[in-house]
Amino acid sequence: MESLRVALAERSYPIHIGAGVIDRAELYAPHLGTSAAIVTNEVVGPLYLARVKRALEAAGARAVEIVVPDGEQTKGWPMLDRVIDAMLAARLGRDSTIVALGGGVIGDLAGFAAATYQRGIAFIQIPTTLLAQVDSSVGGKTAINHARGKNMIGAFHQPRAVLSDVTTLDTLPPRELRAGLAEVIKHGVALDADFAAWLERSIERLVGRDREALAHAVRRSCELKAAIVAADERESGERALLNFGHTFGHAIETATGYGAWLHGEAVAAGMVMAAELSALMGRLKKNEASRVRDLVRRAGLPVAGPALSPERLIELMALDKKAAKGRTRFVVLDSIGRAALADDVEEALVRQAIVAAAQ
Repeated sequence: MESLRVALAERSYPIHIGAGVIDRAELYAPHLGTSAAIVTNEVVGPLYLARVKRALEAAGARAVEIVVPDGEQTKGWPMLDRVIDAMLAARLGRDSTIVALGGGVIGDLAGFAAATYQRGIAFIQIPTTLLAQVDSSVGGKTAINHARGKNMIGAFHQPRAVLSDVTTLDTLPPRELRAGLAEVIKHGVALDADFAAWLERSIERLVGRDREALAHAVRRSCELKAAIVAADERESGERALLNFGHTFGHAIETATGYGAWLHGEAVAAGMVMAAELSALMGRLKKNEASRVRDLVRRAGLPVAGPALSPERLIELMALDKKAAKGRTRFVVLDSIGRAALADDVEEALVRQAIVAAAQ
């Protein structure tokens, strides 16, 4: 097992990465009160719920099971109400802990429940997808979706611990694994040129589920994200760089209906659009934009968005949470491994970038 730390003063927390960490009661014990609610879905529950429940009970907590449907559609008011209703029925108090067992959807839903239940209680992240292990479980972003935009209702609420068990990736469907690779690629392309180069050498190993390669990808992604979260917890500056590809990607998800495109698939196409935009702005060399496209393609991810007009995507991007002073703000690349914010982007260039990505 390897452990990292997200440094946020009194709200600092560990990230434990390794095989079998979900079974280790001593990793839960420091963060538990008398009771814990395990929030999971109908796919992950049969695989890991019993193991997590045993570990929680061994750590001295009463464990309550809350199982919701699988899929992005779960991130809404009805399922949030269902989770909170189950917690009230079980008489869980403010000294209880929510345990989020699943991928990014479960982490977001359970985390937002923890942020709002009785004005906020503790929670632990147990990410079981690659996307959640490398990205969404770290940093305290919690949310549900709105019909007009993804993650529009939420809160910053840091977990008490993250337990990333790499053996859970063995049961991950291939499509979900590839979707997680999009966030791994994002970390390299936006933040770390050496990591991006390693990904170019190792992408086939990752797609093939090489355990050593996956463990390195999880560890390095968490290191990069933890450093940025420690410097800019609430995304007032540097943390926004982690949204490379997401302005385009969230518009794709909203336009197609949540769940039709997986989050990582939408981000993958969004990264290609963002790289093309960076080249059109004269900030990124054309061959480096091609490197982004090739890496996304080799990961088995889409390089172009769905059959939507550029105007429709631009309309949806105007509602993006990262908009500032009435202008859509984009994360662009000055080079591989060096992202920057741009809020003075001509709409014509954005339209050209969307078209270029599809060619």
